[in-house]
Amino acid sequence: MARTALPGGLVTGLWQRARLVERRPETATAVTLVFRPENWPGHLAGQHADIRLTADDGYTAVRSFSMAAPVRDGLVEFTVQRVNDGEVSTYLCDDLPVGADVELKGPIGGWFIWRETETRPVLLVAGGSGIVPLQAMIRQRRESGSDVPFRLIYSVRTSADIIYRDELRDAADGVETTILYTRTAPAGSGRPPARISLADLKEHGWTPGFDPACFICGPTGFVETAAKALVAMGHNSHRIKTERFG
Repeated sequence: MARTALPGGLVTGLWQRARLVERRPETATAVTLVFRPENWPGHLAGQHADIRLTADDGYTAVRSFSMAAPVRDGLVEFTVQRVNDGEVSTYLCDDLPVGADVELKGPIGGWFIWRETETRPVLLVAGGSGIVPLQAMIRQRRESGSDVPFRLIYSVRTSADIIYRDELRDAADGVETTILYTRTAPAGSGRPPARISLADLKEHGWTPGFDPACFICGPTGFVETAAKALVAMGHNSHRIKTERFG
């Protein structure tokens, strides 16, 4: 997921070279890229990093992307969704070959994060590629052996747009997952296609009495709708953290 770094965000480290070692298609428009940086300092679930590309003529372009998983064997994962007319996302998704180098700087961000030492229930609300930093939290929970209750509400256009489809189907990790569809719903889904609503959050999220930590990530309109609905339900606004893109 491409993001814009906010002023005052926590930034660790300088630019360093990172080699692409693996590409994994997620959907027709999204791919997971696995890099081996020279000396990555580690990161927390929810953080992001800057990726810098430099052309032969010296032209550079920098974009910020969420990490999709905890550090594994020194490797750093990003899931990038191709954006129409997006020069960086298109190149990363379609053209960057395994073995090529980019530059990374990070991790960035000290607010939209989840630590495995936290004990309160967690509500994750994702729209489209906003699932990326939230999936990093789910993976961190799994790898740490945490038993903190997680609920994920994931809004996509169609079933073909579900990123991490197979992983989200696996209920063995104890994460309660609900997929909402906005354009075309599969047969038997039980809910007609529609944008996320207060009713969806009431039915599939936590009630305010559980005082959960809430993380919302997606396009600006989606984030604003979900955040306002949670506040209307009576959730503590200080427990609602948001990241938006677009």
